[in-house]
Formats: sequence, structure tokens, C-alpha cells
Amino acid sequence: MDLSNASILVTGGTGSFGQKFVETVLRDHPGVHRLVIFSRDELKQWQMQQRFPEGKYPQLRFFIGDVRDARRVSRAMEGVDTVVHAAALKQVPAAEYNPMECIHTNVMGAENVVNACLDNGVQRIVALSTDKAAAPINLYGATKLCSDKLFVSANNIRGKRDTRFAVVRYGNVLGSRGSVVPFFLEHRRHGWLPITDDRMTRFNITLEDGVALVMRTLEDLWGGEIVVPRIPSYRILDVADAVAPDAEKRRVGIRPGEKLHEQMITSADAPTTVDRGDFFAILPSPAAAEAYAQKHGAKLVPPGFSYDSEANGEFLDPASLRAMIRDHVDPAFAAGCRPAALAGTAG
Repeated sequence: MDLSNASILVTGGTGSFGQKFVETVLRDHPGVHRLVIFSRDELKQWQMQQRFPEGKYPQLRFFIGDVRDARRVSRAMEGVDTVVHAAALKQVPAAEYNPMECIHTNVMGAENVVNACLDNGVQRIVALSTDKAAAPINLYGATKLCSDKLFVSANNIRGKRDTRFAVVRYGNVLGSRGSVVPFFLEHRRHGWLPITDDRMTRFNITLEDGVALVMRTLEDLWGGEIVVPRIPSYRILDVADAVAPDAEKRRVGIRPGEKLHEQMITSADAPTTVDRGDFFAILPSPAAAEAYAQKHGAKLVPPGFSYDSEANGEFLDPASLRAMIRDHVDPAFAAGCRPAALAGTAG
């Protein structure tokens, strides 16, 4: 994908995904015309500026703002042709306790991004979603489902504009802030790990693979698709064994709004889902799915098909998880309750 003349804006650009996306674009597309980091946290922007100094990366712009502020979002998109929407409130317990705050950011913020893209003639827009948006049972998942619908349906109101919207939906990002791996890495020093339920499973993806999927979607953008990658699952007990096999495992129960297993494609989506090998695409209608499949030489999934973390055909074992933690989270990682770096630390 050639981004040499592109002007790209990333909402939530100082988050885990945003920083990896920026790093990837600057490394693989050093001739990118402009790369705008839009976020509300001035400290994180300052820290990011130290990592990517202006003298070395003159194409970077840092724009303080909140997706809740429609005028600010629109101003930030002037002259932008590509948008990656990664801003969201995503902590499930916080969303359950503060539902309207989550709605303002994840739903109303999504509407502001859609309108700003249309008003400013942005050509390519990819919004990040989550497995929790499929058959949601918590507030966070419900808001992301609403966001997905807003971006998909935005293709219906683009008129004659050369504007296309798509969504990328994937599972838990290994090592992202607030996820289970860094939580277990921090908690293991106490000699025990909290386990919600022994049966719990989750989808897993690395930041690098998440960024690669977004880049591919931007290059291959049809308009109206929800892209779902084929990715492995893990069992929560295997994550605990990978991080600290000698730790006590204390059962603490499922938190409000949590599922035992996650879905990314429900059986109700089967009539509009296309299998493209290493990923699926959910289209807005059976007719759109047929046209999409024909264009890409792909096929529709069989009736009743669903894609969930429990019935997934690929699971990561503790050894694989340890290798991934070293490769993608902490190169110095060593399994155990009290690794060498923590020897002598009070429990």
C-alpha cells in the first residue's frame, strides 16, 4: 500500500494501537505526507513527541481534542484523506458503572467522526471494533455494536463523495493496557493470580497483527464490510500457567458484563458473511455479500456458521503464550511468581 501522499488521522492516537500504528507507518512508509495524532491526553502526546521528535518526523502532527467535540473533530480532519478511528472507552466494569460516559464517547463520538469525514471529503475510514460487539451483554459491547452500525450505514449517505467506511473487529490485544497479560505480570509478585472462571476463553491478537489487518483493510476497502480475522484463542488458565505456573489460582468470579466466551461472528451473521481465507467479511446485506464474494473470488460461509473463542480450531498453549509475551510484551519475561527482577521484593 502506497501512503507516500497520504494525510492520515488516528483518533485515540496515543493508545496502544495508535502508537503501534504510527510506528508502523513511519517505519514502512517514511514518505507519508502527514500523520495526525488526535487524542485528549496532553501528557501522552508529550511522551509520544519524545519518542517521535519533530526534527526526525516532520510529518507528525499532534492535535489535542475529544471525539465528543464535533467541531474539534471536524477541524482536525481538514485536508485528511484517511482516518483510523481507535478512540474509545473500553473497560467493561467502568462502562457498566458509568454508562452515559461510555455512550457519549463510543456512540456519539462515532457519529461525530462519521459526520466530520463526510464534511471534509475523507476518502478511506476504518473504525476499530471488538469481539464484545457481537451479541453484546455489556454496555461497552453494546456501544461498539452501535458504533459499527454507524460506520457501516454511513456508506448509505455518502452520496457522490469518494468516501468509504469499514470496520475491523478483533479480539483481545496481547499486552494492551488493561488486558489480562500485563495484569497477571503485575499481580504475580503476590504469589497468586485471580481467576474469574476456569472455563473462560478469549480470542487473541498481537498489536502488530492488528495494525497489519487495518492496513490491509485500508488497501482493500470495499465500503460497508466488518472485517474479522482468523486468530487463535486462549484459555484463561493457560495464560495463568504461562505467566506464573507456580502461582496460587484464586477463583474470584465473573465480573458484571463479562462472558465465559466471546463471539466475533454470530449465526445470525452467516447469510452475509464471506470467507476470504485468513479473514472473514460481514456485509450489510445478502446482495452485498454476494457482490463482495464475486469480486474477491471468495465464498459465503455455510448456513448457521458462527465464530467464537470456545469452539475455535486453534488454541495457544502456555509455551506459545510465553513466547508471544517475550516477543510482543516484555523481552526479559521469565515465567514464575517471583522472577529474578523481583527477587527480594516484598510480597
